[in-house]
Amino acid sequence: MKTPKNIDVLFVAGFGPIVHDPTASRKFYVKVLGLAFVEDTNGYLHTGELDGVKHFALWPLAQAAESCFGADQWPGNLPVPQAWIEFDVENIEKATAELKSQGYQLLVATRKEPWGQVVTRLLGPEGLLVGITHTPSMRE
Repeated sequence: MKTPKNIDVLFVAGFGPIVHDPTASRKFYVKVLGLAFVEDTNGYLHTGELDGVKHFALWPLAQAAESCFGADQWPGNLPVPQAWIEFDVENIEKATAELKSQGYQLLVATRKEPWGQVVTRLLGPEGLLVGITHTPSMRE
């Protein structure tokens, strides 16, 4: 690939879902995942307290479907995700059990990938493909 002139990307400066249902999104990210946000007067929730992105990728939909469903087609009865994000957690089994207990539909639950990552995947309230993971190779 050709490297563009005068552009030198250093890191991912920000990432987040485009929220259609603020109440459902707040519940999922704050109450379920336990992320701490600062709330601006206009309702914009943000944080600078999470460690940075360890892996950024352009993930083809066919590969995401394969990862979640074992087939290269995304099911027609589910929203097609526009982005993905993964949160590495301390205890994948406890996190997965908590998501189940709160009624979230898991697409994949505590599956070990060939590279050693254990992953649980679900669709967030805004259709974002969310991974709850334990990734040994990214731990210090």
